[in-house]
Order: sequence, then C-alpha cells, then structure tokens
Amino acid sequence: MDEPRATPLLHRPDGLPVRVLVVDDEPDVTDVLARAMTGEGWQVRTAGDGAAALTQARDFRPDAVVLDWMLPDLDGLHILRVLRREAPSVCVLFLTARDAVEDRIAGITAGGDDYVTKPYSLEEVLARLRGLLRRAGMAAEPNGDRLVVGDLVMDEEAREVRRDETPVELSRTEFELLRFLMRNPRRVLSKEQILDRVWAYDFGGRAHVVELYISYLRKKIDAGRTPMIHTVRGVGYVLRPGPA
Repeated sequence: MDEPRATPLLHRPDGLPVRVLVVDDEPDVTDVLARAMTGEGWQVRTAGDGAAALTQARDFRPDAVVLDWMLPDLDGLHILRVLRREAPSVCVLFLTARDAVEDRIAGITAGGDDYVTKPYSLEEVLARLRGLLRRAGMAAEPNGDRLVVGDLVMDEEAREVRRDETPVELSRTEFELLRFLMRNPRRVLSKEQILDRVWAYDFGGRAHVVELYISYLRKKIDAGRTPMIHTVRGVGYVLRPGPA
C-alpha cells in the first residue's frame, strides 16, 4: 500500500527536495525505507553494497545517508570515512543490528551523526533524519520541531506532548504512533500502514496490536475532551480536531 505523504514537508533551504541515499544489503529494507522517504516528498536512491554506495554518493550528492554497518564488500566505517573526506557536511545515520556500547562509540567517533539499531520503527528513522538535517542547517520545515493539530501539540525534539496546554505522558511506542498520526492529519491511515511505520520493519504482529495502542492513546489524548482519534470502519484511523 502506498505511503501517505506527511505534512509539513521537510525541504532543503533552496526549496528543492531533500536527497537521501539508503545503503543496505537487504532489498526488503531498502525498499521499505525508500517508500517511506518518498512518501515524505524526498528524493531517494538505494545501494546494496559499499562500492555502489560510494558511486551513488558521488553522482547523487545526498544530503543524508542511511548506512548499514555490515555490508558484503566494505564495512560501514570505511564508507563513512570516505564520505567524510569527499562530502564533509553530509548527515550519516547508521542503521545496524550491532547495539553494543563500543559499537555505538566507534560509529560516532568515526563521524557518524546518529545510530539506530534493528529492529526499528520507520517513524523513528525518519524523525532522526529530520532532526539531523535541521540541526545541520541542510533542511527546514514549517514550525521546526513542533507538530500542531488543533489543540494538540507535539515537540519532537523534546519528546513532549500537550493537549489544551495539559502535558500528556506517553510511552515510546505511543509517542511514535501519535507522531505518525499528527504528521498525517485528516488522512485515513490503514492498520497495515501504521504497522509498517510505527513498529519494526520485521515486526510479525497483527492488526490487534494497532487497535490496542490506539485505545491507549485515546485514553490519554481524548479522555474528557472532544475526540480527535476516529475510527473509519473497515479502513483504519484518522486524527482530526472536532467531532467525527
């Protein structure tokens, strides 16, 4: 199913779309990430090994690179060093199954900007990229780090949520779910789209997990207030201010 286009769109300061290179030797991973980023309005290229990644980087000149640590020919650290020599300002987000503290330190020390371990939430990967690009001054969007739908406000960087100026405490998964809904206000999102974006790319769960977390959000966001999270029977869910 096609990804919904999130709003507001992150774009380069010159108004052109953000360019992202995704490097991973698993085609399913690059395909899912590319579809999600294309849904953001970004230009995306992919590479399945280190040699192809360097060729693409020189031709495409990306603003950001999502880089798998372990590739069949060159390791991610080597690619990172070459990228840093040839394009010092490019943002690099490591995406890897290696989650030991020493690996994180090695990646950041070598010049990586951030680090996400598998399995991951697509929405978290996108949020990390948005943050890296904004902080590097390579991209901008209306409202910066704030998402606003009616009286519901989310500060993505501070990871704070308020409804009618009242703080709302959310778990990590609840926060990612609400972020996806808020980036797509008034758009009906299917359970499959939500699973793809909010849960791990290899998550083997069922639609009932989405139903469960939607119920958690409703208790925290809508309790005692005009409902914002609505069910579209047989389709999915939509976030919008005002009555259904």
